Amino acid sequence: MILIFSALLLLVILTLVFINQAKFGKHPSGKRLEIIKRAENYKNGEFQNQSITPDLTDGATYFSILKEFLFGPKNNFEPQGMLPSQKTDLINLESSVDVLVWFGHSSYFMQIDGKRILVDPVLSGSASPISFTTKSFHGTDIYTTEDIPEIDYLIITHDHWDHLDYETITKLRPKIRKVITGLGTGAHLEHWGFTEDLIIERNWNESLTLDEGYTLYTLPARHFSGRGFKRKQTLWMSFLLQTPSMKIYIGGDSGYDTHFAQIGNRFGEIDLAILEHGQYNKNWKHIHLMPDEITKAASDLKVKKLLAVHHSKFALSNHAWNEPLRNVSNRIQSTGIRLVTPMIGEAVFLKSNDQEFTAWWEKE
Repeated sequence: MILIFSALLLLVILTLVFINQAKFGKHPSGKRLEIIKRAENYKNGEFQNQSITPDLTDGATYFSILKEFLFGPKNNFEPQGMLPSQKTDLINLESSVDVLVWFGHSSYFMQIDGKRILVDPVLSGSASPISFTTKSFHGTDIYTTEDIPEIDYLIITHDHWDHLDYETITKLRPKIRKVITGLGTGAHLEHWGFTEDLIIERNWNESLTLDEGYTLYTLPARHFSGRGFKRKQTLWMSFLLQTPSMKIYIGGDSGYDTHFAQIGNRFGEIDLAILEHGQYNKNWKHIHLMPDEITKAASDLKVKKLLAVHHSKFALSNHAWNEPLRNVSNRIQSTGIRLVTPMIGEAVFLKSNDQEFTAWWEKE
């Protein structure tokens, strides 16, 4: 009995030491928590979605999901070789060039109307608190923090490990002029050395004037948050960026819901929507766009062009790594929406309507 008790005590101590590492961040407290408690979408000690959103689909359990991952068909989760890429020199870009560069998964850089914007950068090679797990695919880590120029606005959609990366963020900190994120996420950033004056936290359905001609609208998504055992203590977001010349929707992670149509009706035609499409699974269909939902969401948003992200860098579900791109490229044909499909690092010229892309995901 003494040995069993000692082993359990040691396990508890090791777990506490592990989750108290700096990379886990901090839960909101003090003045920040008081602001959160007054939010209409914060109830019963956690943030709420607009619609009832179970973490798992009816009938699914964490045990059944684990069994499926361990013993189900492997289904080409990862590519067999090195993925193709191009490397755009971001530091020496002419300020007049309006461009988007995707780093794989949900990380991307935009330079638009003279401003530099970075979204959810994960450049450490892993999307997990345990660095040797959830490793990036071979050939996808062509960018490091050294390749990133000074950034006017860093946008963090939520605090999951594949969107908010401690190693990347702390290395980028000297280059960041302002961070914009959802309520509560600033607690992580302050814990990691960002000063309060650099951080803007907002709830859904607010607006920020960033500069002349630049407005950022903070909008709902259907998802959840959390870096440890306790979930939904920080807010998950989407954004509409209105620049002097374009409207760009930054979707973050989200399952399908009425907010897409509400946003489309509110803002009218959107020049480019960046929507997550990947890491979906029937067992958690409420929190990610399923294969038949991404074009529906894009149509609801009234978009001209669509960039699908959240794929081609990490295996976080059990579909083939290139299934999302195959799916959306087939489904988009009947919508009239132009699909943008760059390989990692390839420059997307934001104001071009005739830029062509190869089907690089079919090269295996």
